[in-house]
Amino acid sequence: MPSTHTTQTRPPQDPAAPPKPTAKQMRYLRDLADRLGQTFTYPTTRREASAEIQRLKALASGRERDLDRDTARREHLQTSRDMAEQFGGDSRHTDDEVTGYGSSATWSKRS
Repeated sequence: MPSTHTTQTRPPQDPAAPPKPTAKQMRYLRDLADRLGQTFTYPTTRREASAEIQRLKALASGRERDLDRDTARREHLQTSRDMAEQFGGDSRHTDDEVTGYGSSATWSKRS
């Protein structure tokens, strides 16, 4: 009696062909590219996918370093501006509070 159950067979793969990218690699690659606003050529092998992921990760870490550096620069400029404009309130001292100069300077006694 013939079987009514048929199975689909996959086409034979070339054993010499490099493995295709995994679904996990492709998902991660798309997520990275979306976050960074980058485009990429779809890889045909796992190795290409891995290389593209490394490229995007390096780009992402470079952007983070640039943001940290820009933030530090802005904070430094703001502090310099505040000091130049004599902000500081109660933490500042006035000329009548200090006597002497340099290493011999001392706090004046207030009466």
